[in-house]
This record gives sequence, C-alpha cells and structure tokens, in this order.
Amino acid sequence: MSKFSQSSLSLVALMLGIGNLAVMPDAAHAAEPVMPKVEVHHAMVKGQSIFYREAGDAASPTIVLLHGFPSSSHMFRDLIPRLADRFHVVAPDYVGFGHSSAPPADSFVYTFDSLADHVQGLLDQLGVKEAIYYMQDYGGPVGLRLATAHPERVKGLVIQNANAYMEGVGKPVADVFLPLWQERNTATEAAARGFLKAETTHFQYTAGAREPEKLNPDAWVFDQALLDRPGNDAVQLDLFVDYRRNVPLFEAWQAYFRRHQPHTLILWGKGDPLFVEAGAEAYAKDLPQARLVWLQGGHFALEENVDLAAEEIKQAFR
Repeated sequence: MSKFSQSSLSLVALMLGIGNLAVMPDAAHAAEPVMPKVEVHHAMVKGQSIFYREAGDAASPTIVLLHGFPSSSHMFRDLIPRLADRFHVVAPDYVGFGHSSAPPADSFVYTFDSLADHVQGLLDQLGVKEAIYYMQDYGGPVGLRLATAHPERVKGLVIQNANAYMEGVGKPVADVFLPLWQERNTATEAAARGFLKAETTHFQYTAGAREPEKLNPDAWVFDQALLDRPGNDAVQLDLFVDYRRNVPLFEAWQAYFRRHQPHTLILWGKGDPLFVEAGAEAYAKDLPQARLVWLQGGHFALEENVDLAAEEIKQAFR
C-alpha cells in the first residue's frame, strides 16, 4: 500500500465505526502457498491391510517412497507435499511397519521378498505401471527387487543411505549382523535386539546430524512406539536374519545397474555411521552418470535436508 498501512486503515475504520471495512493485506503479509493435500488410505493386498500416503495428480509421473528401518512412511511426512506439485507420490508402510497389518511372526513369513511382493501388489492395485523408486535403508532391498523384476517399469532411482555394496556397511552394523547372518543363536540374537532399543532408535536419528538438538523427537518416538508392540521383536529379528539374503543379491543389482543404467540420483547423509560414505561412492562403479549429492546429516538425513532433497529430485526428473 502506497499511503496507508493496514493498521492505519484499521484505525480509520474503528474511528468511523465501520467494523466491516475490507482491508487488503500488504505484500509482507500475503498468504503463503498452500501445500498439496496428503491423503491416507488402506488397501487389502494379499490378505494384508497396507497403509499408504498419497498426494499429487495420478496423471503425473509416479514416485514411490520406500522407507527404512525402524521407520515407516512417516519418515516422508515433510517430503511428500514438497513433491506433490510435480509428481504422483505413493508412500506405503510395509507389512509389520507403521499403520499396515502386523501379523505375528508365526503366522506370516517376514522376508524382504514378501515385503516387496506386497508393495508390488499395492502398486498394481493403484494402476502404477512405471515409477521412480526412492529407497532408504530397507527401501533398497525392497525397491531393487521391484526394479530388477520389471526394469521396463523403472523411470529412475533415488538412493538415500541404501546399500547395494558391502563397502557401505558401517562398523555398528557389521559387528552385530555379520555374526547373526553366520549363525542365529541366543548370543547373536541378544546383540541384534540392541537395535530394537529406544537409545538405538534415537542414535539412528541423531548420529551424524548437523544439529541433533533441533531434530523433531516425534520421529523416533513414533518409531519406537511401533517397535515396542507386543511380538514385534520376533518380526524384526526375522527380517534382521533375512537381510543376509540381500548380500548375495548385491551382484545381481550391480549387474542391473550396468546393463540398464537407470537414471539415478544419490542423496546420502554424509554423517551416517551405519551406512557409510563408501557405500554412496561405490555406485559410481556401475552408474557413472549418477549424480551424488552429500546431505549434511545422518542415516535419516531428510530430517534436516527435506527442502534440498525435494529440489534435487525435481531437478533430476524434470
């Protein structure tokens, strides 16, 4: 406004007794852009209720956000609306995670094959024929199963702290899981249970973070509440053991990279002690055209870098 501020006009209105005088907001107080709406749904897939978050126009290119351990689609809560103006975004919870069904371990076979099978079933129900796969942690073995099963459906990959090379396995992971993969017994299970404790969940979020004291604690509190559900320890231990079956698949996934050269963006939390920097750099051996962007954060680097991640994805898949 050139002559009067909003407050001045309001004062004039009050003096004249005009309580309903329309006053236009000045530029400094203009409404901020409204974030696209994020919807939540459940779908029955192969007898299990699969929860997923969805946003954006279904006619736009689809990006599927595949979460890690011990999280769920909740880890993408801030990323989804930032991508929805450009993409159709689908973020499922795996069986046993988040708000999806979590049958007991003695009534459901918890393997990465089964997690991927249910995600593919959901995408089939939604009519998703091709997609960009965003993969973090467990999202790697889930997404790469989908990609190698149907390379023709892959429009691109976003890899965020997800391993397809042994170089990426950090010491805290190797010390616990290599013995478990060699032999599942009371001692190796006890060590693996350490990854189900609240202090470990907190560590996964804060280790390597740029400003850990400023992180939103809702993230690890929510994850831990789900980890602590009765019987969930058996579910997670089954997946810990089954992860050993991913390691022999590394070579097949690397061969897929070499043969198909999917358009790839690598976003990697540089301070991650679990999946270390060498794991990000190793992709260059088979995907020399991939763009590598270091995020100043840890294993869950989106907690501090969501705006940068969203912008990099939009630039990479214009």
